[in-house]
Amino acid sequence: MSASVGMVTWTLFLLLLLLLLAPGWVEPQACTYPCQCPSQPLQCPAGTSHVLDACGCCKVCARQLGELCSLQKPCDHHKGLYCDFSKIHRGSGICLAHEGATCDLLGKIYHNGESFQPTCKLQCICMDGAIGCIPLCSDDLRLPSPECPNPRRVKFRNKCCEEWICEEGSEENRFETAMAVFREDPARKPELNNVQENCLVQTTEWSACSKSCGMGISARVTTNNPQCRLEKETRLCMVRPCDFPTEKTKKGKKCVRTPKPRQSLHFEFSGCTSTRSYRPKFCGSCTDGRCCTPYVTSTVEVEFRCPEGDFFQRKMMFIKMCSCHYDCPRDNDIFLATYHRRMIGDHAKTERQ
Repeated sequence: MSASVGMVTWTLFLLLLLLLLAPGWVEPQACTYPCQCPSQPLQCPAGTSHVLDACGCCKVCARQLGELCSLQKPCDHHKGLYCDFSKIHRGSGICLAHEGATCDLLGKIYHNGESFQPTCKLQCICMDGAIGCIPLCSDDLRLPSPECPNPRRVKFRNKCCEEWICEEGSEENRFETAMAVFREDPARKPELNNVQENCLVQTTEWSACSKSCGMGISARVTTNNPQCRLEKETRLCMVRPCDFPTEKTKKGKKCVRTPKPRQSLHFEFSGCTSTRSYRPKFCGSCTDGRCCTPYVTSTVEVEFRCPEGDFFQRKMMFIKMCSCHYDCPRDNDIFLATYHRRMIGDHAKTERQ
């Protein structure tokens, strides 16, 4: 009996040894303590996240699809990537994407999690069938000033991004250019908030949400800053969740304008989750072909927590009232919508719970 037990033990030992020595076995690189992080500021390529390594030590530039990864060099979880240690025969893995839909841009197919540059001015990524891009060139606007009365963007040879130059002009042109700062553009219909010293503060309306369901982006332009320069502001927005259940309309009614979820929820953005829960209002639907869109909104700072422990805040639209109408925007088109929204308490503070 003892001999058979010894034989089984010896067999299990040999199997374990063979498994450890097999070429497919990958031992992830171990963490070393105490932590030693570079003293220089972290500089990552455009569109690359700053993430905490799996050892909980240092902020690093996240590895992208197809790149080598390890505990010290994690993949970009914001883009749905993970480190697969079974594909190669070294003490590291390779960044792969979770299963998701591909993206089609101008006839070219991109895989889920794949980064690409359609032009030298854009860095894009395919995220489960949706394409997200960030500009590689500055989109700042420059107003005329006494030091630069005639600013103009110029395209230089062998450079992708245009650059600002100052052109000399006559005294008459300088006067006309300076006065143009204080003229109201009737097409934009700006909101005149207040008058700073030598600056007429103007703010446009928020654009429609970039998505008809799920998390999107809304933008506006304002000069409400110390430099009195035109700047673009953005806020997160959610007209309705994509899996939001449709409520039954009441008798004699054809629309459910502003339903609220039965339970509070946490917002998710770029792989991070809001630190507190909310019970926001959403825009409903109609049975007669009308669509419901935000009409009265406010802007609230929402705090998010990422898996690696980081916190950040983003402005987010909160719906107070929706309007149902036949002027329906096309899906994900923020330019073709002609309906307007009213903002009250444009920026609201919320107490932490």
